[in-house]
Amino acid sequence: MKTDLISRRQLLKGAGAFGILAVLERLAPAYAWASATEVAQPGQLTGNVIDLTLAETPFSVDNRTGAAMTINGTVPGPLVRLREGEEVTLRVTNRLKEIASIHWHGVLVPPDMDGVPGVSFGGIKPGATFTYRFPLKQSGTYWFHSHSGGQEQLGVYAPMIIDPIEPDPVKYDREHVVVLSDWSFMSPMTMMGRLKKQAGYFNFQKRAMREFISDAKKNGWRTTFDDYLMWARMRMDPTDLIDVTGHTYTYLMNGLSPAANWTGLFRPGERVRLRFINSGAASILDVRIPDLKMTVVQADGQNVQPVEVDEFRISAAETYDVVVEPKEDRAYTIFAESNDRSGYARGTLATRTGMSAAVPKRRPRSLLTMEDMGMKMEGMDHGNMKMQGMEPSGDREMGNMQHGADDRPEMQDGQRMEGMPNSQGEHDMQDMQDMRAEDLRRSQIPGSTPVKHGPDTHGPGNQVTPDYTRSRLHEPGAGLGSDGRRVLVYTDLKSLNSNPDRRAPEREIEIHITGHMERFLWSFDGKKYSEAKEPIHFRYGERLRWTFVNDTMMEHPLHLHGMFMELENGAGDYLPRKHTINVKPAERLSVAITADAPGRWAFHCHLLFHMEAGMFRVVEVSDKTPEARR
Repeated sequence: MKTDLISRRQLLKGAGAFGILAVLERLAPAYAWASATEVAQPGQLTGNVIDLTLAETPFSVDNRTGAAMTINGTVPGPLVRLREGEEVTLRVTNRLKEIASIHWHGVLVPPDMDGVPGVSFGGIKPGATFTYRFPLKQSGTYWFHSHSGGQEQLGVYAPMIIDPIEPDPVKYDREHVVVLSDWSFMSPMTMMGRLKKQAGYFNFQKRAMREFISDAKKNGWRTTFDDYLMWARMRMDPTDLIDVTGHTYTYLMNGLSPAANWTGLFRPGERVRLRFINSGAASILDVRIPDLKMTVVQADGQNVQPVEVDEFRISAAETYDVVVEPKEDRAYTIFAESNDRSGYARGTLATRTGMSAAVPKRRPRSLLTMEDMGMKMEGMDHGNMKMQGMEPSGDREMGNMQHGADDRPEMQDGQRMEGMPNSQGEHDMQDMQDMRAEDLRRSQIPGSTPVKHGPDTHGPGNQVTPDYTRSRLHEPGAGLGSDGRRVLVYTDLKSLNSNPDRRAPEREIEIHITGHMERFLWSFDGKKYSEAKEPIHFRYGERLRWTFVNDTMMEHPLHLHGMFMELENGAGDYLPRKHTINVKPAERLSVAITADAPGRWAFHCHLLFHMEAGMFRVVEVSDKTPEARR
């Protein structure tokens, strides 16, 4: 293949027309999707046979107009409500002028029903109808969206709820589905073009001279200058938390802007279930409801042991179900703030329509640090860093931070990094590797001891590698956790029931999340999708550990099709099962997978522009070895 984008030419062929698309007239705000348990609502589709139509439809946001790509004429598309154990037939008709598709995100389906052009089928041609048919093996909160070009950002997404056969362990009186998304009047192709020319094009929150002076007064001139110089040498920006910001995006809640104020009703004293879905193409959001505690009861459609929080971060493609118990006859603001603080989605829980509550003031944007980047451990001298293509000599060989001849980090006198060799040379690198292997055997959380990056710097497609990566599952993420609020972290998540497969992993695969920020290249192990010659091979029936190592400065929500990933977060037999896992900068985390789904499956970052730029691979589950397949 000579293209970077899934079956890429085919998928983005029609995207050139996106430049004329903007948001237009919404016909009706029919997405209260509020329902008492088991009560169908207008706009909700149920039954064993469901028809969906993709088309261009008028849509509006805050008095600006254009055209969206819609499912059954609305953005988001209609709520599809099904029941576990039944077989469903979904007929999708494409009225667009380009090839389209629908992927059932997080739903376990046969590979030919997964809806990824170039991997599992050829796409739905204009004017054609494709029939998806599969049994429902699970229950929970899910969603579906296009897997073709920029259609997902242009409106082709919708929620799916699968009710359980057995009584729901979550008790509630009323529910609301809350679909969060991002919208722009700019076409996805135009966005991609501008990111390629200037990766920070949409970031209007960069540090300026005024901030430099303020930092210098607080931290000292030398410290501040060294910090600014280090970021400049890396050609990176500590404010670059997300690619497309609230300057360009309007963040929507159930298709409505903050000004339109989507409202969900309740009666005081009710237990209200809120099913949050982040269907944003390129956004990570922090959700809170001032004056209300939220009890998290489900993650990615899978029931978890209840945990009470004030706030949670929901990355692109994740879902979280929470239960709230508003006691007062008043309004409460649902506030979903972008992780870079450039914008927000907003809605209201209220006892009557027309009510509203105060909208929280946006918090200052946070800054990434060298510690976040894995470039500076405690006491480490990082003044001699070498980055790809940045040495004065022009040498293109990637380097990590420069150490002594024994290849250990230089520490200040008397300092020791926990879990690593000290400056007195007690252990050589082989000892360090032995320590890591032993740690993997005994630790509940692989990577809880910092792991030194290996010699492979992943080539010219990777801008820089961290010196050390470590588990950050216990950390809330940049910009969270310093204001006294209880923030959900991945170590809080425990499956409600013990895992069905509790075998120890038979082998480990390690994959590195790589990229070149300045050139806006994104990849795995330094290779774009078009450069990956072979799929990643899982042996059918095996139990394996897959370790993700983030060598970049950004968070990446990684999504595996066809199988759940069990996050190794220290929960023992109750590891949470997720279809999408958000990986922080310089983070090393591991998942356990039971390879029980034969076929070819997509694996990719769910930030649209990262996937389109090459952060995509195919996982093949079969009995045959890679050599036998040839």
